[in-house]
Amino acid sequence: MRTNKIAISQYCKHYQIETNFVTVLDEMGILDISQIENESYVEASNLRNLERCRQLHYELNINPEGIDVILNLLNKQNQLQEEIQELKNRLKLHE
Repeated sequence: MRTNKIAISQYCKHYQIETNFVTVLDEMGILDISQIENESYVEASNLRNLERCRQLHYELNINPEGIDVILNLLNKQNQLQEEIQELKNRLKLHE
């Protein structure tokens, strides 16, 4: 089974951002980074999360703590939407 990983150094070079920003996200638990032979990588499946963090920070000037709050609120919103849909489905069974 092959997993796709993206080198943090290449990602940061492409977007002209500091690698320290990505390291802070990892330390805060916002992003999961793996180390392979002195190089940091992010799973391709987590790229969307990294993109969202980059945009929040560099385009909207939101600090990592704010990013953490925003992501938690978005996750909670998704959970509530799923719960609402489940309740709607259950309600349709009783109509």
